[in-house]
Amino acid sequence: MTNEDILNIAMRQSSMDLGCNSEDFLLNENKIVISKKNSKARKYLELPFECNLVSYGNNIVASVREDIADIVRSYIEKYPIEHCFETPNLNVLSDALTKYNLKICFMAEYFLPDITLLKKQDCKYKTCVLTQRDFADLYKPEWSNALCEERKERDVLGVGAYDDDKLIGLAACSADCDDMWQIGIDVLPEYCRKGVAATLTASLALEILERGKVPFYCAAWSNIKSVRNAIKSGFRPAWIEMTAKNSKFVDDMNK
Repeated sequence: MTNEDILNIAMRQSSMDLGCNSEDFLLNENKIVISKKNSKARKYLELPFECNLVSYGNNIVASVREDIADIVRSYIEKYPIEHCFETPNLNVLSDALTKYNLKICFMAEYFLPDITLLKKQDCKYKTCVLTQRDFADLYKPEWSNALCEERKERDVLGVGAYDDDKLIGLAACSADCDDMWQIGIDVLPEYCRKGVAATLTASLALEILERGKVPFYCAAWSNIKSVRNAIKSGFRPAWIEMTAKNSKFVDDMNK
């Protein structure tokens, strides 16, 4: 795959998630669509969205419920793209959504591999490719970013790092949709800053590409360690998302 192929696949997937066209992310103007369910969307998404903003850099595509479409349209037309995803401007949208019992919930940056930079990396520890059957005994807190017990049927591939026979780092991916697999990474604290995370992430990304799928990586903007690992592994920022959810959902997460 080329970088253009990878980006096009990602935009095609985002279009299925949001209920728009792939070309909408390349427009010079913003786009509002009414969210709806789609069996081809990423499996962990709860559709239809209340309010979800996505930008690949050119514009904002907002997938929303119909009764707040005008509010969201007014917001994304008032401020520059990048300011719509940050405070203080984000407070304007947050205040407007309050009367609809909605709150800002998820904010994240998504990364795609840069084929010109992605390459096999080495660390001092041996590594091994793992498949689904190898994960059975690994659903533990220390591997909770790499694996998800609630969706273990989608954990399909991984790369582990070992100090003798001790697993000290694990990158694994979930088959979240037909063409894209999401990478998660965990390294035991005493083995951090030794190149393990980047070695595992890059190795897994290459394994995913060999299987004809696109690896992607998600990190909160504030998670500097995770963002650094993405960059070091050969990934580059591709798109951003902001999602509002009902107030009870957000309050329950804060308990």
